[in-house]
Amino acid sequence: MNVVRSLSRWRKALLLVPLTFAALAGTPVFAQPEVIIREAPPPMRVEPMPGARPGYAWDPGHWRWEGRGYAWVPGHWQPVARHGARWKPGHWQARGPNWYWIEGHWVR
Repeated sequence: MNVVRSLSRWRKALLLVPLTFAALAGTPVFAQPEVIIREAPPPMRVEPMPGARPGYAWDPGHWRWEGRGYAWVPGHWQPVARHGARWKPGHWQARGPNWYWIEGHWVR
């Protein structure tokens, strides 16, 4: 009976190994699908920036594509990822007739 239990445990463990490798080999969390839109975003909204907050950088609001139209995303604070880095906000960039979203990121 103990041999049967032992084999059953080993079989379960061996089945988890390929699943673990498949999960690790998947798309990284930071990979973002490229957003390409033919409709230009609306003009930026005027949004007052709150007072400075140590350890954070202000990420201004922007328009996000929601599948059928744009929706406003209000500004928010980004925790500083690296000492001496500055936050480059995301923005829409025109390339020919299309508009591409460039994700915000930290720059040294």
